Amino acid sequence: MRKQTCRSKRTLSTTLKPKSNESSIFEVPVSFYVGVVVLLIFLSSPGTNNYLLPSRIYFVKGIPHLSTTVPTFGLLRLRKKMSKNNDGDDKNSASVLGELKERIRSQAKEIDNLKAELASGGGGGGGDTTSKSQGGGGGGGGHGGECELTEEELAQYLNDPFYKVGMQRVGWLGIFLFSLSATALIMNVFEQTLEKHIELALFVPLLAGHGGNTGGQTVGTILSALSAGTVKVSDAPRVIWKEAAAGIMSGTILGTIVSPIAYKILGVSFHVATVLFFTLPFVSMVASTLGSIIPFLCVLVGLDPSVIAAPAMTSLVDVAGLMGYFIIANYVFKFYGLEL
Repeated sequence: MRKQTCRSKRTLSTTLKPKSNESSIFEVPVSFYVGVVVLLIFLSSPGTNNYLLPSRIYFVKGIPHLSTTVPTFGLLRLRKKMSKNNDGDDKNSASVLGELKERIRSQAKEIDNLKAELASGGGGGGGDTTSKSQGGGGGGGGHGGECELTEEELAQYLNDPFYKVGMQRVGWLGIFLFSLSATALIMNVFEQTLEKHIELALFVPLLAGHGGNTGGQTVGTILSALSAGTVKVSDAPRVIWKEAAAGIMSGTILGTIVSPIAYKILGVSFHVATVLFFTLPFVSMVASTLGSIIPFLCVLVGLDPSVIAAPAMTSLVDVAGLMGYFIIANYVFKFYGLEL
């Protein structure tokens, strides 16, 4: 029994004893090593992604910071590519610099040529410009001329004394004052009408002031356009037609507003309010038309429209507007069967 127990212990010790690791390496099949060698050869080929292999960090100039980890055997290839790209960039930059230099040289030559032309023909050109500016200033006081005024002409108004300015204007003002006496004659002719319908006299100052305002706007617009050169004398028919249409439109709008106010609030009779409704468009049209015609006529004749246009327009509008006012009243009163 003792012998059997000893044998059993020996067998158990032999079975429980671990195997040595020396023979485990040789027990791996040879095909595993062959596969590893083939995989390394495949990864190192040009068409594969070399970044899968163990890599070292190389800081190469020109490569972004995130891609600076390059394998040892791929670094030379990247350097060759970078050198080719740098060579191409250098060639492009050199060509661009050459083109810029050529342009600068050509522009410098053109500047030199222009300077030579100005130096050679400066005297003759200056005389032509002065003669043109003088000719333009003589025609219409500088309005509507094709050339700009000289500095002397622009400073003439500031340098002239007050008595010279007054003497230039008093003659035209006297003429227009004499023409305004025609309004007194018109009032005498329609004196009986005013005695029977005294309400008509209430709106005489209103119509005269409205005509002056409308014509003043037109004259200012035409004079500024002639001074700026945006309108020429050849554009006169088009401008006159447009201003006349604008006057009719504005007068109609104002008539539709003022007539009901005069009838409802001021207590004016209906037939006088009707006369006022038709007179306002007429006065506006006459004022706008005359305000656009007179500046062009002054330029054609060779007069200064800034001195003549506004007072001439005011005088003619007062006479024409007052005459039209009483004529329209005559027709309206006849339509309603009223005595004049």
